[in-house]
Amino acid sequence: MFTGIIEEIGTVRSIQWGSKSAILTIQASFILDDVKIGDSINTNGVCLTVISFKSSEFTVDVMAETMRRTNFQSLKADSKVNLERGLKLNDRLGGHLVSGHIDGTGAITNLKNEDNAVWVTIKTKPEIMKYIIQKGSVALDGISLTVAETKNDTFKVSIIPHTGLQTTLLSKRIGDTINIECDQVGKYIEKFLLNRNANHQQSSIDMEFLKENGFL
Repeated sequence: MFTGIIEEIGTVRSIQWGSKSAILTIQASFILDDVKIGDSINTNGVCLTVISFKSSEFTVDVMAETMRRTNFQSLKADSKVNLERGLKLNDRLGGHLVSGHIDGTGAITNLKNEDNAVWVTIKTKPEIMKYIIQKGSVALDGISLTVAETKNDTFKVSIIPHTGLQTTLLSKRIGDTINIECDQVGKYIEKFLLNRNANHQQSSIDMEFLKENGFL
């Protein structure tokens, strides 16, 4: 698990393309202080496993499913990527719980300055938008952000200067694709409700139950 608080911007040093997969070697420094083979590193929002490393770089495998789900097809040598190590249980949770499992991608349709912030508008598919709620959390290229506004097929986030400097988000241009991971809670609730309706189950949880157990 991750928090969506980016620790470092890395640089893609090389890509070995397979027919549907890839092997990435990424230059980094800070996050390599305590790296081990098998560690998970969130790379542009994607949870990847370290298969080898040196003092200033690490290498990961990218499977075909990841290539289909993400914007990794657009990576090239010298591309910048957001990096975050796995969450330690004694760390502060500065963002929100991020799994590194991408739900899909969106496209940046507008960038607009407002005083010290930049509004970023992203267009995506209905199957993603149904999980995007105003003031909810979303991870974009691994960055934990708050959804400021939603419409039918777009949503907006507002980027403060610190986030702009510490991540790759504001280096993107209109038309660029971005990896999206929706908040997990909504997906679990949807699955539960769908299964319950399919099995015609009646829940024992009602308003009276909630009152009796101190939830109301």
